[in-house]
Amino acid sequence: MFGDRPLGELMARAQAGDAHAYRTLLEQSGRWLRRYFGGRIAPHLIDDLVQDTLASVHAKRATFDPARPYLPWLAAIARYRWVDQLRRGYRADETLLRDDLAADPIDAAETARISLDALLAYLPDRQVMVIRLVKIDGLSVAEASARTGQSEALVKVNVHRGLKRLAALVEKA
Repeated sequence: MFGDRPLGELMARAQAGDAHAYRTLLEQSGRWLRRYFGGRIAPHLIDDLVQDTLASVHAKRATFDPARPYLPWLAAIARYRWVDQLRRGYRADETLLRDDLAADPIDAAETARISLDALLAYLPDRQVMVIRLVKIDGLSVAEASARTGQSEALVKVNVHRGLKRLAALVEKA
């Protein structure tokens, strides 16, 4: 019955108490979310992440404005759930890494590299790339610009913002 109607209209009907529209909305949202998460996370985590996201949609459904598009609203919720999942995975990996380090010590350089990689995982790829090129590999800003296709000014901005974010992460920890 609602299969051809826009998702925003389904949400508006669901907000008005239409249970059938809400079920249809959740089914269609679930299909969209599976595609969204499909290229972003390990396949065995997708179902749980879809369910977490649908639970968030349910909890936040009153905040949806029917005058606005539905999919960007859903995508924002999905992104937050995806980032939460990545953080949970990172924390689990970090715990395993600490256990491994305690059981089998490795040299300080390797420990530093692992720690740096873990910190860099919090930054956007464009910042990580130029930080590695300029601050780790020792390339000039001009060389990093040529390699990445970013302007020299953008390389400088990305290095500055990335290092500022890393400092904030270290201070927070």
